[in-house]
Amino acid sequence: MGNKFNAGTLCMTRGVNDRVVDDVRFAEFVESSLVKHLRGDWGDLCEEDKSENEHSLIDGGRLFSSYGSYKDKIWIITEADGSVTTVLFPDEY
Repeated sequence: MGNKFNAGTLCMTRGVNDRVVDDVRFAEFVESSLVKHLRGDWGDLCEEDKSENEHSLIDGGRLFSSYGSYKDKIWIITEADGSVTTVLFPDEY
């Protein structure tokens, strides 16, 4: 299954980056979550938020995903113009 949209520039916050560097399992979780996000698997969102993302794919809105790992939750946000996708912890928003 291919990507539903272009990620633009991939970024991560310092907090996520620090965990990726120190924890291989977390790095793999981030990578697999990014793949899911780009394929339109919005993760742990309610149906209303998933539906909003589907509309955003058509109308050009911001895309938001949430994924839980064995330790933490991450959010992935792609800006409405598709220029940037950011991985962050919820408390970094």
